[in-house]
Amino acid sequence: MLTKILLQFLLVFSCPFIPLAQPVAAVYFKGAIKENKVILQRNIVQNTIIKNLSFSLNEDTEEYWMDAFWGMELLHYKSPWADTRISLAFDSVEKRSAGFQRALLELVYTNYPMFFSKQVSALLAATTNAKVFAMCAEYLLANNKPLLAGINLESKKHVLVKSEKDEAIVNQLMKRLQDQSPVRKNNFIAEIIGPDFIRNHTILYSFQRKNRNYPGLAMIKDSTGKFVTDEYGGIFSVPQLARSISNLPGYLTNGNTPQGIFRMHGLDTSTNSFIGPTSNIQLTMPFETSLRHFLIDSAIIDHVWTEQWYKKLLPDNLQYYMPLYESFYAGKAGRTEIIAHGTTVDPAYYSGELYYPQTPTMGCLCTKEIWSEADGKRLQSDQQKLVAALQRVGGTSGYCVVIEIDDQQMPVSLSEILSLIKTIKDQ
Repeated sequence: MLTKILLQFLLVFSCPFIPLAQPVAAVYFKGAIKENKVILQRNIVQNTIIKNLSFSLNEDTEEYWMDAFWGMELLHYKSPWADTRISLAFDSVEKRSAGFQRALLELVYTNYPMFFSKQVSALLAATTNAKVFAMCAEYLLANNKPLLAGINLESKKHVLVKSEKDEAIVNQLMKRLQDQSPVRKNNFIAEIIGPDFIRNHTILYSFQRKNRNYPGLAMIKDSTGKFVTDEYGGIFSVPQLARSISNLPGYLTNGNTPQGIFRMHGLDTSTNSFIGPTSNIQLTMPFETSLRHFLIDSAIIDHVWTEQWYKKLLPDNLQYYMPLYESFYAGKAGRTEIIAHGTTVDPAYYSGELYYPQTPTMGCLCTKEIWSEADGKRLQSDQQKLVAALQRVGGTSGYCVVIEIDDQQMPVSLSEILSLIKTIKDQ
């Protein structure tokens, strides 16, 4: 329960709720119907996984195996037979393509923690591919740190770095190896949500934990610096998951949503059967789009991305707060197509996980949706609520900011963020 004083403060600090002019039309997804879900899961197991892993592994069949790896990640699928096939893949991994190596490493990071440390360590020592090296190192960092002890990353940079993307990957890996300290609440978070942060633009905030197994919280600040309210006069929020299926760090492809600033620019409707028909919020990172578009400044003629351009969005006291640069370096490393969307993935795949009934993605921000197993009708949609709230304050042109507030082992709660907001008024 909020105190009377805090409620009075929120009425001053938040923008008013404006009701929608008309109700939202019914939305359907046929894949949610029970028999269709059963057919899909059976097809993934029988055809995508078992059939593809049954091929002999060679240069011509790598893609079949990679599709099987994806299916195993999606369903969190394991079986004694599949386990032997994954072990077999490691027998010839050093002569496989870099794409195959990355897909295999993503799978074992997702489904087989601890299990393949010896094989991953051998690949780490042999590879000259920056992304493969980083994925090997991240697997060992998470599961068997002693095997990293003999690796001198600085001495290997000249072999690994062949491009700007490689440089970004290696530098982010070095940073992670050097800094494993916990995240604690600090004054920077209060400043990030303060009225002076990215002035005169709508901001979609996604507050997260360091442990992305716990759902975060999406909130909106309008262009006047006030937080959007709901129909009851309270601050608007919806839970939002920023965890990828792999749970890899954000600088790597298909990793968790990186922290930092994204350009928010409109809505779209996906044809992807795992994202579904609810409007998604389009986002782009540095390097993925032009300076002119990202900084919303038509006068910019420069085409070369640098930290100095990115810093223009940050007040002086936040220009050295490195978590805000993760999206910059993820974009530099080549990540693209991170958006904020709903979900039609069957949450039953993740029963027992800390984030259930939320569903993970390939690295996007994702909100919960519930679909009828009888007729496929959308019954509940936090994504639609989020889109409607943005439309009430002028649409989806502005910025999205993803930030980890601390490393508590629990979902982010509205009361925590309200307390942070209150500190701004008290200062």
